[in-house]
Amino acid sequence: MVRKFYFLLQLTFFLCLSEAKSSSIQTQPQAAESFNISYIQKNVQSCSYNFVITTSCSSAKYTRDEISIAFGDAYGNQIYAARLDDPATKTFERCSSDSFQVNGVPCAYQICYVYLYRTGPDGWKPESVKIYGYNSKAITFYYNTFIPSDTWFGFNYCSSSSSHPQPLTLLSLFVIIAISFLFSDDFY
Repeated sequence: MVRKFYFLLQLTFFLCLSEAKSSSIQTQPQAAESFNISYIQKNVQSCSYNFVITTSCSSAKYTRDEISIAFGDAYGNQIYAARLDDPATKTFERCSSDSFQVNGVPCAYQICYVYLYRTGPDGWKPESVKIYGYNSKAITFYYNTFIPSDTWFGFNYCSSSSSHPQPLTLLSLFVIIAISFLFSDDFY
């Protein structure tokens, strides 16, 4: 009976490993096919968000392009900031990091998506975007690619985190089976 227990333990271990490897997330930014920034909630609490955008060292020396950002959580809470660019203050120069603070309505939970929008003649290549939220841990999105003009471009990790089984789920199942196995008459 002890062999059955060890077999069950090994099987669960390998299942946990295979689940951990199979859950994949989007590692390259992509164009948003149906992204909409028009949904704004009113009469709800406002929260402050800080974010840092680092421009790649392989970007143009500076850009005159108009840059906007939208980010949010898996529950539809969205924060939008238009026209972050300001050539007079040398925003988005090559090899630089620019910090911004916006008040978002509503307060989002864990930030799981970000999209950048660029329009203009120069081109621009962000290296990363790091967002600090009121109700969430800081999260960094790594771009390191030029943003196409006139399209929302970025990452959406919201669905990937909930659609794949987590190894903890299998581990919990194993614990339940193991406990029931230990208390069954066949164990002794």
